[in-house]
Amino acid sequence: MNQAVFLIFQLSVLLFSVMIHEVSHGLMALRLGDPTAKNAGRLTLNPMKHLDPFGSIILPIMLFVLSSGTFVLGWAKPVPYNPLFLKNPKRGAGLIAAVGPISNVIVAIVFGLLLRLIVPFAEIPIITNLVILLNIVVFINVLLAIFNMVPLPPLDGSGILFSLLPNRFVEIQRFLNRYGFWILILFLFFGFQFLFPIIGGIYKLIAGPGALF
Repeated sequence: MNQAVFLIFQLSVLLFSVMIHEVSHGLMALRLGDPTAKNAGRLTLNPMKHLDPFGSIILPIMLFVLSSGTFVLGWAKPVPYNPLFLKNPKRGAGLIAAVGPISNVIVAIVFGLLLRLIVPFAEIPIITNLVILLNIVVFINVLLAIFNMVPLPPLDGSGILFSLLPNRFVEIQRFLNRYGFWILILFLFFGFQFLFPIIGGIYKLIAGPGALF
């Protein structure tokens, strides 16, 4: 598989995975009584509704090039929700945040099961390529799930954290909302490598004997 095809497939998997992630947020919000995402036309798998020029295209290509074709990461436009529609805004925000990473874990498990089914036939050329592609789907979805659990805005982990924090810790929430993005940038440069053992362990657990990375 040449580099161009490999890049296109990784970008396609990434876009598909972040779309599932964002639509899951919107569906949970709708279930909790908030139609904002539905009214905005965001409960769709049409990529044009979700593409973020920098997060969905430019950043993944930059990371692919800088990592010599071994790593991509990105995001789609966040699906909007209005806490005023939620009966319990604090709990609802936590559920809406949590369902995004959960959706990526489900995608990883589904494709991981498929990977396990075809591994015995991996010596067949077409199956060999399929094994590679399924590994990419599993790895990217595990990566997105774990990365999004980091408790820093605007990642989902912060929404989960804020829903669990007692009200007396409101200053922590205000601090993270104000400076979380800049802390996240620092984390990407200096702390992201600490996630790799977790990502790798979960990826290998799901991919099983078909794991390639």
